Amino acid sequence: MHTEVLAAPKRAAAPVTPTIGELEPIGVPSVHLSAGFWGDRQKLNAEAIIPHAVEWVDRLGWTANLAAARSGQPYTHRGREFADSEIYKLIEAMSWEVARGSTALEPVLDRFITLVEGAQDPDGYVQTLFGRPWQRPRYSDFKWGHELYCFGHLMQAAVAHHRATGSDRLLKVAIRLADHVCVMFGPDGLNQVCGHAEVELGLVELHRITGEQKYLDQAALFIERRGEGTLPLFEFGRAFWQDDMRVRDADVLRGHAVRALYLAAGAVDVAVESGDTELLDALELQWRNTVAKRTYITGGMGSHHMDEAFGEDFVLPPDRSYCETCAGVASIMFSWRLLLATGKVEYADLIERTLYNVVATSPAADGRSFFYANVLHQRVEHVPPPLNEDGVVIRGGASGRQPWFEVSCCPPNVARTLASIGCYIATHSASSLQIHQFASARITVDGWDVEMQTDYPADGRVTILVHSAPDGAGSLEFRVPSWAGTAVLSDRAGQRAVLPGYASAPVRDGDRLTIEFPLEVRVSYPDDRIDAVRDTVAFERGPEVYALESIDLPENGSIDDVRVYADSGRYDGTTVRVRVGQVGRERDRPWPFAAESVHIGAAAAEVPLVRYHEWAERGPSTMRVFLPALH
Repeated sequence: MHTEVLAAPKRAAAPVTPTIGELEPIGVPSVHLSAGFWGDRQKLNAEAIIPHAVEWVDRLGWTANLAAARSGQPYTHRGREFADSEIYKLIEAMSWEVARGSTALEPVLDRFITLVEGAQDPDGYVQTLFGRPWQRPRYSDFKWGHELYCFGHLMQAAVAHHRATGSDRLLKVAIRLADHVCVMFGPDGLNQVCGHAEVELGLVELHRITGEQKYLDQAALFIERRGEGTLPLFEFGRAFWQDDMRVRDADVLRGHAVRALYLAAGAVDVAVESGDTELLDALELQWRNTVAKRTYITGGMGSHHMDEAFGEDFVLPPDRSYCETCAGVASIMFSWRLLLATGKVEYADLIERTLYNVVATSPAADGRSFFYANVLHQRVEHVPPPLNEDGVVIRGGASGRQPWFEVSCCPPNVARTLASIGCYIATHSASSLQIHQFASARITVDGWDVEMQTDYPADGRVTILVHSAPDGAGSLEFRVPSWAGTAVLSDRAGQRAVLPGYASAPVRDGDRLTIEFPLEVRVSYPDDRIDAVRDTVAFERGPEVYALESIDLPENGSIDDVRVYADSGRYDGTTVRVRVGQVGRERDRPWPFAAESVHIGAAAAEVPLVRYHEWAERGPSTMRVFLPALH
């Protein structure tokens, strides 16, 4: 017997809506982004990224899998075992676009939901690769099958669609599926976990939308089972899927980066809803240690290409950085949940860094090609990637953005993130409104009507107009980023310096506040335990990391020979410029470790750096973020 849709308390039309926590999220329809860094990208998402992704999942037959499953006739499954999940992520992305008032994608959204409805079995199971007489049996491959992983994405899509539109079409599908999961994997069912965490996130959000306790209990059960060794041992070890120790016993994230971050995000959801402070404390510790020792300057996570995994502490090679785009999205999911639970500013700081230097880096300017991995040092201009029989890139670590991948988890993940990015701008609690990210936007929620005007991050001035506050007055809080040192706040009380953290200002209807963030060029020196970048520097301005591309070097210059004057960084009104010299050395010698005489060329040149998220937009080039330093 399937659970009916229950009358749970109305929550914001947002991806994550905890029932308790320090901060309350604001729904997608309540934050209208106008032209600017994120408003432009959200428009690109609706007009190019999502249609491009829809075209590819149709072209490759991934949507046809769902149609074929409905027919009951034998068919050849197209795509990888998790192809269904990309459909679900696109449903989520399109749902948030509809919530923002867009109608252009509604016919595609309706078509996709109809396909999912038709593919569901009578007992609630939905998967196009398993369970039919000509296919492998259900639940015969917990290691790589991704069944529960796909279920989780379907549940998240259903919640998004319901919150965005009020329709319960897909929500009914998700509830039947969740009931099936609770029967099959409950205390008296299969003692298993999925090789890729994700179902936990969907189950908790279904609990929040329906009020059904068994969904939260099942998510908690999956979290507690992780680490019992239910998944088989293989070449990368059980840590690959976080099955080597209990979640609450770990002190740092390890193994496959996306798996680890999805699991951590789901565990925060469970901890918050169940009041498990021990689990929440453990997750905060894991976040701190991972950020301090296993995270790149861009916010990227994952330093292994072979297993897409975290390395050991301080193993952060720039030329082999994996930094999968999906890991960036998952990092934001983890940090956002911790921010809502605790209100601590460091989580918003990392979200900002990751948004500007991972999420914004993946899509090309036209929204029709993407980075899967995000390296920090590109040694060769272009390596044609291997393609499968459909002309799709087989592996994600290509040297340039690619239209689509055999494993195309990243483009739909970018799409759903950009569609809902307004949710990460602000939160509210009682008579207070908190601004976490800066963008030109209008925020209207619970008596607040606030307009933010800015060219951030190109310009450090943010103006906030308080059109109205609850009962005419309230408290406006805004984040001063850790990189800023100090900022200057001007309001009706005068002008004053504010330090990193959250600054608060009492406001009333009609108030105007201005915040000035210093945007001097910063030189960043890596911890000397990061062997791969010892004696190098990187340049930052505001939340953006900069890189040197070979296309900007003097004629015949090689990026391998560049040495930078560490104190030379300056902003010229458009970009950061630095002075570099060229190393002269003997070439083509038979053994690379002989003693050599190194000298710096007599002439030093000033060259521009490019914002990391803009690199590779001008054709093939070599690139590096960390530059060997001259002092």
